[in-house]
Amino acid sequence: MRRFFITPDQAASPSPTLTGQDARHIRTVLRLKPGEQIELVDGTGMAFAAEIVTVAPDGVKVRIRRRQPQQAESPAGIIVAQAMLKDKKMDILVRQLTELGMTQWVPFFSARSIPRPDAGRLEHRVARWVKISREAVKQCRRGQTPAIHRPLTFDDTLALAAACEVKLLFWEDESTPLKNCFPTAPLAFNKVMIVLGPEGGFAASEVSQARSAGLAVASLGPRILRAETAALAACTLMQFVFGDLG
Repeated sequence: MRRFFITPDQAASPSPTLTGQDARHIRTVLRLKPGEQIELVDGTGMAFAAEIVTVAPDGVKVRIRRRQPQQAESPAGIIVAQAMLKDKKMDILVRQLTELGMTQWVPFFSARSIPRPDAGRLEHRVARWVKISREAVKQCRRGQTPAIHRPLTFDDTLALAAACEVKLLFWEDESTPLKNCFPTAPLAFNKVMIVLGPEGGFAASEVSQARSAGLAVASLGPRILRAETAALAACTLMQFVFGDLG
């Protein structure tokens, strides 16, 4: 069944009207007709079975027939803090990490981050990440859209980690295996934050700063992973240990 976004305010109405890109897609690409069934999600974890009532140039009116919470959200709130990467790597990561269940995307500038876009380009990139994450949520049948942060400084990223129950920085020069960073008894955590570096890796001074801020520093194994591979591997491991992949 085709899925589309609806705002929580719209979802409060029994017969809301879809507008914008989703409405255009229904009308001009899919050519759906009145009476056809669709599914709506509001980005907060709720899903709605709906029926198309009318299709018009100014919007698509639907009737909500059933409301239910989505069951595809992980019990672990995984926050991925990723140092800015080159080219389209960040765009690809947003999509893939959303599919893996990431709940917050925290881009940041580290000492060795090469991309340094100006304020205008940053706003454009953040808007693009929001769009990509929404499309990924529809594709993977999640009900909650990840929170997308504007790029932070490294100091602000560490400050954000203070509220998390598990906070890990992965560094290629660290020898401590990941399993040594966890309690011996399996526990459930609501906020798990992982911090990953840019293509050139973290500077040693940043790793020391992270340790001082209370982050554990761990290795992802003996092989040197590309930055984007490391992010996917780390998120998958967090879902295995604390989430719903285990």
